[in-house]
Amino acid sequence: MQNKDSFFEYEETDSLAFPMSEFDECSNFGDDEILHQKSSIQDEEANKEPLSSLAAEYQSGSPILLEKIKVLEEQYAAIRRTRGDGNCFFRGFMFSYLEHILESQDQAEIDRIKENVEKSRKALQTLGYPDLTFEDFFSLFLEELDCVIQGKENSISHEELVLRSRDQSISDYVVMFFRFVTSAAIQKRSEFFEPFILGLSNTTVEQFCKSSVEPMGEESDHVHITALSDALGVPIRVVYLDRSSCETGAVSVNHHDFMPDDGDLSNAVTSSEKKNPFITLLYRPGHYDMLYPKC
Repeated sequence: MQNKDSFFEYEETDSLAFPMSEFDECSNFGDDEILHQKSSIQDEEANKEPLSSLAAEYQSGSPILLEKIKVLEEQYAAIRRTRGDGNCFFRGFMFSYLEHILESQDQAEIDRIKENVEKSRKALQTLGYPDLTFEDFFSLFLEELDCVIQGKENSISHEELVLRSRDQSISDYVVMFFRFVTSAAIQKRSEFFEPFILGLSNTTVEQFCKSSVEPMGEESDHVHITALSDALGVPIRVVYLDRSSCETGAVSVNHHDFMPDDGDLSNAVTSSEKKNPFITLLYRPGHYDMLYPKC
């Protein structure tokens, strides 16, 4: 269900177009309607919402979901919604990561992520991807990362980060950056991922990446999340809100922590952070939003 006040709400296009100037070509809308939508977007505030707003969506629905939301409220303070366009996992990861860097100003983490970005670039080159197919996406992500580092001429505030993350000409490029990083990670470890991919799509690893990872609008599952976490060395927690019951009778909410598998994690986070990834996403069947733990 798409909430009209969802985070990253902007005019919808049929597909990602290249080069960047072509993002403004929306054949489904007239110029006046596009300008009106852009103006409305700028006027809206994309605030975090209390978990009670999530409960309101299920007042006439499954009682077990309402009980699980109550459990969530014990651990989490707020939710921030992402646009339900098939890219919600990558959008949620994008904003959560950049927000973390903006707030922490962790230079060691910044240096580490840049090293992993370079590894992903070289992996794509080794796999035979021409630089022109991915270089613009990599450059824009690094620009966004640079902007959240404070004390520079191009430094941005949290409010500006929200606006930039909702700007399609920026956010779609960053999403494509993550999609290429994910594709490279899957293909680099094709033997590891192949059994999971065969179970999902009965295709080769390369075909899966071309059809289910790299195109915009393709939804993400455990394979995508595992690969992105491994490639960037970033742990990710996914909390699952579903109708599954608990055998013990007590209502609980399951979660899974995706921990990087390449040994880079020891340099990325402290032992306490290993148990609590700084990126937490809420998964409801077919959609990811962002969750904010209580301090």
